[in-house]
Amino acid sequence: MPSASPAAPLAITIATRESRLALWQAEHVKALLEAQGHRVTLLGMTTLGDQILDRSLSKVGGKGLFVKELETALDDGRADIAVHSLKDVPMDLPPGFELACVMEREDPRDAWVSPHCTGLADLPRDGVVGTSSLRRVVLLRAALDALSRTDVRIEPLRGNLDTRLRKLDEGQYHAIVLAAAGLKRLGLASRIRAIFETGTSLPAAGQGALGIEIRAGRPELVEALRPLVHMPTWLRVAAERTVSRAMGGSCSMPLAAYADWTADGQLQLDAAWGDPEGHTPLVPAAARAAVSSLDQAEALGHQVAQALQKAGARPVPKEA
Repeated sequence: MPSASPAAPLAITIATRESRLALWQAEHVKALLEAQGHRVTLLGMTTLGDQILDRSLSKVGGKGLFVKELETALDDGRADIAVHSLKDVPMDLPPGFELACVMEREDPRDAWVSPHCTGLADLPRDGVVGTSSLRRVVLLRAALDALSRTDVRIEPLRGNLDTRLRKLDEGQYHAIVLAAAGLKRLGLASRIRAIFETGTSLPAAGQGALGIEIRAGRPELVEALRPLVHMPTWLRVAAERTVSRAMGGSCSMPLAAYADWTADGQLQLDAAWGDPEGHTPLVPAAARAAVSSLDQAEALGHQVAQALQKAGARPVPKEA
């Protein structure tokens, strides 16, 4: 949504993780801001989420581990903005911070990556599939159960994108499941053997979208970022993130939420909740509405979250 007049040039420092994908994202934003006349530098940082690789995120503090250090840099003035993969951003930002921009979405789907197997049905006996996501675990398990493949093991997979691909190439897994967006952004689309359509593997809230976080009370940054905003994407992810927030916003809960525009211009929101203990089947819910504001998108998200709960989904208590 471009502004009526260009924002005054600013000196902007971007806080970013130092993985290759995070740096690509930061460089992408840097180039767009420089095209608007701003002077932009990067502040590379290693987050706690990058350092703890031997345990699942749900057991060590959640996805907020990827953004805490970046927020500290915003808070103490070392950086002005932080560029995030939106699916890694906690549903509730700390007081004093705000999401100032959501950019146009890349491919939101999951990707099947394997050197030898074309899909789940092609896995060898006792095959091993790697993923870091509880959402993907429950969706994969449901698909494998439908194929009567109880022999296949789903094992944890942590590390940045290059680390995960290396583990696959070393033979630790027969296949891994990754976000298609990251592979495409790094020019690694050739590694994708198959794409899971959203009806088969419903994406995580915000998957494929980039969000830019700032310290609250920086109207000059909001104005500078305005040309980067893609409101159709922002409305989609606002609905998705509201479902997750209403369900507790915890990465210890398998939850998928995905919104897209229908042919008649409405926003269709689909969600699925998985039992963390694996005792009950997936609980789906969906709704659609005419949406033209963030408030309306969030109202749609609340509607779907309520439908999930009525169907048996259990939200995670806030203290969890």
